[in-house]
Amino acid sequence: MHIVVHPRLDQIDPTHWNALVETQFAKNNPFLRHEFLSGLEAHQCVCEHTGWRPQHFALYAPDNSTLLAAMPCYIKDHSYGEYIFDWAWVNAYQRHGLQYYPKLSNAVPFTPATGPRILLSDKLDDHGLNDTLAIEKLVNHATQLAEEQNLSSFHSLFNIPKQAQAMKDMGLLERHSTQFHWQNKGYQHFDDFLAGMSSKKRKNIKRERRRVLETGLEYQWLSGDQLNQDNAHTMYQFYQRTIAYYGAQSYLNQDFFLHLAKECNQHTLFLFANYQGQTIAGGLYFKSDDTLYGRYWGALNNFHSVHFETCYYQAIEWCIKHGYQRFEAGAQGEHKLARGLTPNTTYSSHWIANAEFSGAIGEFLKSEAEHIADYQDQLQTHSPFKQDNTHTEI
Repeated sequence: MHIVVHPRLDQIDPTHWNALVETQFAKNNPFLRHEFLSGLEAHQCVCEHTGWRPQHFALYAPDNSTLLAAMPCYIKDHSYGEYIFDWAWVNAYQRHGLQYYPKLSNAVPFTPATGPRILLSDKLDDHGLNDTLAIEKLVNHATQLAEEQNLSSFHSLFNIPKQAQAMKDMGLLERHSTQFHWQNKGYQHFDDFLAGMSSKKRKNIKRERRRVLETGLEYQWLSGDQLNQDNAHTMYQFYQRTIAYYGAQSYLNQDFFLHLAKECNQHTLFLFANYQGQTIAGGLYFKSDDTLYGRYWGALNNFHSVHFETCYYQAIEWCIKHGYQRFEAGAQGEHKLARGLTPNTTYSSHWIANAEFSGAIGEFLKSEAEHIADYQDQLQTHSPFKQDNTHTEI
């Protein structure tokens, strides 16, 4: 068996790649599917010009046709669009006259959502491999490439705990971060979810939802064949409006939104809020086999509480209705706690070529992990739920 580094994902057969994503292990993660990642490349959201140069690692069986494992990677000239912030490391390198960029990132571009960062076949045993050995082969090959090309580091971002632990066992540095996720506790209705909250929090959510209802807004979920060029254009306009409002960087273009509606429609959802015949707000969502992911939203009018309804309550209600176990609403946002999304630890792994900096960063990460644990404990004291049994790790 051998490893090939592909500079374009379209060099790998989509059926073979997606077979790794459709395993019970990967749970059909929408962001790892071939059509999503290759769409970013085809529409120039991810390319050398944007500072994301694809370097996808593929582990093949000796017959050269069986894909056993894969690892999406990019050589990066910056740290934008990763959501695991290493700017302090960049500054430290610069102060010492060293170059931090380029670096190698094992990640999904512009997507702070946890998932396996190494895709594994469920038939590894047939080829004398197991998960750990496959991970070791790919990560070792990545760090070897980094050394050969004078890259400062290798980073695996928003990894699942099992793979993060495997990389930690290999000597990579582990970093913890915090996100707010909603967990389905077997709810049958939205009111079941509210029933577990304190009276004050429950009344606040009901009041926010009632205000939206009283404005006359009507919500509509669209997916599959319901997605088309027109509503993709509408969603893109909401995305652009929010980007402009916050002065953020626009990572995605309209062609990619059209691509989502055409090629990724089985895993993409548009949520639209309509008022008197006009679509005034929208949310972009994705789904795996058991998790709903919220990514972007936008609105034309500042209706009271429309942000909370569009970004949280409609999504939670959708998960309950469809029996989904988790809702991830993206990075950051302590205000999510009051809406029933609780703190979860996310994991990333880091290999630093410079031994001195690796040691210093390792000590920093140990201290940071302690602070994050304390922070999550403090957040639990403000939990909206009656009993403090909501802290989980993914």
